[in-house]
Amino acid sequence: MASSTLTSKGQVTVPKEIRDQLKLKTGQTLEFSVTSGGQVLIRPRNRTAAALKGMIKSRGKHVSISQMKETVADGYAGLGRERD
Repeated sequence: MASSTLTSKGQVTVPKEIRDQLKLKTGQTLEFSVTSGGQVLIRPRNRTAAALKGMIKSRGKHVSISQMKETVADGYAGLGRERD
């Protein structure tokens, strides 16, 4: 478990292992909230879509855009046949 010390100015340094895990950058805004049970939640606030890349591990196979388009086209073609 990572820990840090509160300074007389109310400042805390986020431990390196936590900064690395959350991919925090200098100047990034953090959002603090307290749960009803007294736990403090800290969330990065100003993430870009690019910063989210790689956070969720894929379990399936990768599909190209052309494969997606082909599947959608096949689905639309199948809809026309169901109505006949």
